Parts: sequence; C-alpha cells; structure tokens
Amino acid sequence: MNNLSVSALAQVIENDRLVKPSQSVFQLPEKVLQFGTGVLLRGLPDYFINKANNQGVFKGRIVVVKSTSQGDTNAFDTQDGLFTQCIRGLENGEKVEQNIINASISRVLSAKEQWNEILECAANPNMEVIISNTTEVGISLVKEDKIDAAPPVSFPGKLLAFLYHRYKAFNGDPSKGVVIVPTELIVDNGAKLEAIVLELAHLNGVDPAFMDWLESSNHFCNSLVDRIVPGKLPEADKAVFLQEYGVNDDLMIMSETYSLWAIEANDPVVSEKLSFYKVDKGVVIAPDINKFRELKLRLLNGTHTYSCGLAHLAGFTIVKEAMEDDEYRGYVLQLMLNEIAPAITNDEITYDEAKEFAEKVVDRFRNPFIEHKWLSISVQYSSKMKMRNVPVLIKHYERNQQVPELMAIGFAAYIRFMNCIETDGKFVGEANGEAYNIQDDHAGWFAERSSLNAGAIVEEVLKNEAYWDVDLTKLPGFAAAVENWYGQLVAGRVKDVIRESHSVKA
Repeated sequence: MNNLSVSALAQVIENDRLVKPSQSVFQLPEKVLQFGTGVLLRGLPDYFINKANNQGVFKGRIVVVKSTSQGDTNAFDTQDGLFTQCIRGLENGEKVEQNIINASISRVLSAKEQWNEILECAANPNMEVIISNTTEVGISLVKEDKIDAAPPVSFPGKLLAFLYHRYKAFNGDPSKGVVIVPTELIVDNGAKLEAIVLELAHLNGVDPAFMDWLESSNHFCNSLVDRIVPGKLPEADKAVFLQEYGVNDDLMIMSETYSLWAIEANDPVVSEKLSFYKVDKGVVIAPDINKFRELKLRLLNGTHTYSCGLAHLAGFTIVKEAMEDDEYRGYVLQLMLNEIAPAITNDEITYDEAKEFAEKVVDRFRNPFIEHKWLSISVQYSSKMKMRNVPVLIKHYERNQQVPELMAIGFAAYIRFMNCIETDGKFVGEANGEAYNIQDDHAGWFAERSSLNAGAIVEEVLKNEAYWDVDLTKLPGFAAAVENWYGQLVAGRVKDVIRESHSVKA
C-alpha cells in the first residue's frame, strides 16, 4: 500500500466522507511560517487555511519550522506534507464523521539543520503570517540568545532573527511587515511574545530603524485556541479507513468537530492578511477576545472541574460514559445553564451566548470518539477549583443570595474525592471499593485531615482563606449546603445526589 502523497492522490476515491484538495492548491505561494509540527496546529490553524485554499480565499501555503531535536521530518517529506484530518464528534446531537486530506503544508524545515533555508523564506515577498505553538515554555526570554546564531536558541530569538532578515531583505518596507499569531495557552500570548522580542532586540543592539519597523509594521496578536485534537485514530478505525481509501498515512490525525480560533485585533490589515477567517465561523477576529476565554474557562473547563469528582464517585471512568447517563447529563446541563451562565453574563456575554456555548459543551462531552478519563481531568483538582470555579461562585453571590446547590454538590464531591491517606509517598483515595491515586499539590493538606467528621472537614476546607483567598463559609448558606451533600456522598448515595440535583430550583 502506497503512502499518501501528491502522486498517490489519484488513487484516493473522493466521496461524501472524504475531501480531497484540487491540484491547483499545490501551485499556491508560501504565505505562512509556522513554528511547530504538532497536532494542535495541524488540527486547527492548518485546517482553516486548507479550507480557505480549497475555496479560493486565502491562496497560500505553510512552511513549517521544526525547532526541536525530537523526531524527524521524514514522514512529511515522504507524503509531500499531506495528511488526513479525521473529524469525529457530535453537532446538535448528530454524529459527524468527515475525513479531509490537508494540503496546506508546503514543506517542513529543521531549524537545526536548515536554518539558512528558513531565513531565505524571510525574503519571500508573499510571506505574511507567522503562527506558533511552542508550548508555554517557548514564550520566554533567553537573555544571552544571539540572533546571528544558526539558529538562535529560543523561539523568540528565531522569530526576531527571521524578522530582522526580512527587514534587511526589503530595506525596511512597511508593507512587508507580518501578522504574528501565537497559539500557546497563556493569557495575552501575543503581547508577551512581542515584549520578549523587543527586549531581545535591545539586548542584541539592533539598528534603531529596525526597532521602529518591528513595532510599527508588524502585528502581534493575542489568540485563544479551542479544539481537542487527540492525535491518531484508534488502530481499528485507522485500518478500516486505510482499507477504504487505499493509501497509508503516517501523519493522520483525529480532531473533534468543534473548533475556535479567537484572534485579538482591530487593524484591518490583520483581517486582510488573515483572510481565511471568511470561510469558517470558528475563526473570530475581534478587538477583545476575553469573552471567548471566559466562556471556555467557566463553562467548559469549569464544568469539567465541578463534575469530575462526582462522576468518579458515581463509578464513571470516561466523560462520554457519564454523559450518556440521562441523570448525570441533566446535572451537568443544569449546572451550566442555571448557575454558571447567569453568574458570568455581563456587558460582553449575553445569557443566550452562554447558553449556546453550553449546549456545544454538552455535544463535546458526549463525543463518542474521544476517550477522556475523569481521573485525568482531576489532576491538580484543587488549583483548578480555585482558578476556574471559586470566582464564579463569588460572582453568583454578588448577584444572588440564594445557595447555588449544583455548585455546592460539585464542591462536596471535590472534598469527598480529595479525602485520602498517604501511602508510600502517594496520596490514595477510595470509592466504590477501589483505590485511586490523587495527583494534586494540595493532597497532603487533605491527608492530614482524613480523620475529621463531615462538618469539620467541610468547614476546614471552606474557611481556608489562605488557599482560596476568601473565606467561603461567609457565603450565606453555602457551607450548610456543601455539608448536606457531602454527608450523602460519604454515605454512598452518589446516584441519589445526582437524581436529587434535578429538583433544585434555579
């Protein structure tokens, strides 16, 4: 069986479940430099660019820079940069299965071995966009980094060297500036990257005229990405796919249906250069993207955190399993619609927007193709509760003095889940007659209080102002509600608690 490649495309039969690129796509100029070969970049930005190219909108391909020494680029070379993206999930409760052969990548270059070729791309007049996903550690200042190294050590150093080369190649032409969109999962990633690049430019003593060009002709945009891209298809599914389409694909990836790339910008030049936004509502260019971050943090991440302990105590192992249970799914949906959504609405977020997002979250949680374990979600449970959920709890009480019973259930389940002892340097909890490891920096605190009765442990947790930055026992009725639900969970009435949550009034 041949590997997927430009020449092998003729063997692949296009149908309703498979989208092939047209031959004209391979003639498009290189317009994007992408730092990173990972599945998130291929499953989200590269997906949008490929879709736009197929519709004759963006009309540009990607040069990918491989910065790490791990792995090689052989598969990309063998397959001419082509890879299949298998989209699997639910939309409005309906199952979606689509396979797309992505032709957005022109070539992959190694920073270590092909740095001169990467710099040559800086002299390409068509180059307009730079994308990155170098992990959060990648956006950091290495003061000793030199831009004349081959290559510089850090990602900001490589980026600065590329921009300096481009400045010189076009004699500081303002129109040759680029749009830089990092996708690393840190707040204000574009602003932080820009600050590091500017400081590194000062440390390298570059031409003051270049500094002016760097600041005035280039656009560093904050962005937020949201799409689950687990990686490869399960082997059994891949075997069926390969049999059906007749080619092998070592770069095949799977992603969920949902996609969001929110990019913060208000300059029309940015929208012009990122024209791929026109073909998919999953790309949003807005002057402020905080709304999208808040929706994701509170309704997606926050709901995961509120519900993971309860799901585990109920005997569910993976997310989709719990979400197929009508009673548990009802708890999750009511938590989002009746308590979290009303607490986060403001001048930027309407209730209808929060409701629409919440309904999509339910589809995402129910995705039958993704094996997402509740114990994985519970890692660093305490810090997630503090960051994601306590601020929403406080907002609820600022607007409504009625006890948020569904949040109280989530908090009670958190305390019950964290009830543990230390054994051989590990913190171990027990539920349904089975032990489980707790991976949480705060677990030792709970282990020291494992002998406390229900009322005492609930009070100890909630009044821990040193941890939560607020005394949660001062919230009217909240401690009593948490203690009530905690007592039922300790008694093993988990399914009853889930069932009773449906009778809670908003």
